Amino acid sequence: MKRILMTVVLAASMAVGSTCLAKDLQVGFVYVSPVGDAGYSYAHDQARLAVEAMDGVTTSFVESVPEGQDSERVILNMARKGYDVIFATSYGYMDPMLKVAKQFPDIKFMHCSGYKNSENMANYFGRIYQARYLTGMTAGAMTKSNIIGYVAAFPIPEVIRGINAFTLGVQEVNPKAEVRVVWTKTWYDPATEKEAAKSLLDVGCDIIAQHQDSPGPQEAAEERGVYSVGYNSDMSSFAPKAHLTSAVWNWGPFYKDIVQQVQNGTWKSQFYWYGLDKGIVDIAPFGPMVPADVQQTVLAKKAEIASGAYKVFSGPLKDQAGAEKVPAGTVMSDEELLGFNWFVQGIVGTLE
Repeated sequence: MKRILMTVVLAASMAVGSTCLAKDLQVGFVYVSPVGDAGYSYAHDQARLAVEAMDGVTTSFVESVPEGQDSERVILNMARKGYDVIFATSYGYMDPMLKVAKQFPDIKFMHCSGYKNSENMANYFGRIYQARYLTGMTAGAMTKSNIIGYVAAFPIPEVIRGINAFTLGVQEVNPKAEVRVVWTKTWYDPATEKEAAKSLLDVGCDIIAQHQDSPGPQEAAEERGVYSVGYNSDMSSFAPKAHLTSAVWNWGPFYKDIVQQVQNGTWKSQFYWYGLDKGIVDIAPFGPMVPADVQQTVLAKKAEIASGAYKVFSGPLKDQAGAEKVPAGTVMSDEELLGFNWFVQGIVGTLE
C-alpha cells in the first residue's frame, strides 16, 4: 500500500512539474513605425495586446524597424531567441523574413502584405480596398471642388489597389470628381507627408486621403480648413474638424486565430486575405459633418460588399488612357488584384 501511495505521489509531482515547466508560446511582432496613438503599427499593436491576453502566450515587439538589412537583423534575433511565431508587418520585410525562415524550419513566420512564402512562412493581409471604396464614396459626396488629393506611399500593388478602390468609390457618387496622387516613398515621415498634402491643397484639392502611418496629411487638412480621410486607425483626434472617416484595421481576431492554430498544431503556410465579412477591415465612425443620407448610402454599400453581393473591382473598368481593362460582366481575380500595376480612369498622376 505504501509503495502504491508513493507511486501516486510521484506521478502527481511529475504532473505538477510538467505544468510549471510548460513554455508559453513566444510570439514576436516587427513594426515599421512607432506604435504611437494611431496608425498602422498602432493597429497591429492593439491586436498584439489581444494575443498577449490569451492563455499560454507571451508577446513582444520591436518598433520603427527600417525595411532591408535592419529588419533581417531583428527577425534573426527573434528566431535565435526561440520565438515560436514571428509577425513581420511591412511589405519590405518580405525578403529578409524569407531568408531567416529558411534557417529556422521549426518557427512559423507570418509576413504582412507580401507574396513570397515557404513551408514555414505564410502571407497575410486584409481587403482594406473594400474600406477604401467606402471612404472614397464619402469623399466623393463631400467634395465641392471635385478635386481630391491622395498622399500615396510606394507604387506597389497594395497601394495602387487602394488608390484605385478609393477612386472607384468617389466615382460611384460623383463621376465628375478626380483624384490627384503624389508619392512620398515613405511609410512614416510626418513632415514629408504633411508637405505632400499641402502641395495637393495648393492645386485645389479640398479633401485629402492618405496611405501612410502618420497624421501629417490630416493635420495639413485641418490647418487649411478642408476635409480629410484617414487610414489604418481612427485619426479623428488629429483633425477633429476635418476627419470624415478612415479605412481601419482590426487585426485582433486574425492574430488570435493564427496563434490558436499554432497552439493546436493546425497551422499551415497559405495566403490569408480577409475583408469586411470577417471584420478585419472597416471604416471609422463618421465625423459630425457627414450628412445622414451620405452615411446611409455608404453603410448600405458596406453591407453589400460584406455579403459578397457587390465586388469593388467588377467590370467595366478602364485605365487612365481610357482603354478597357476589365470587361463588363467580369470581376478581377485575386491574382490580378495582388499584381495591380495600373491606375483606373479618374486618377491624375503617374505610377512612379
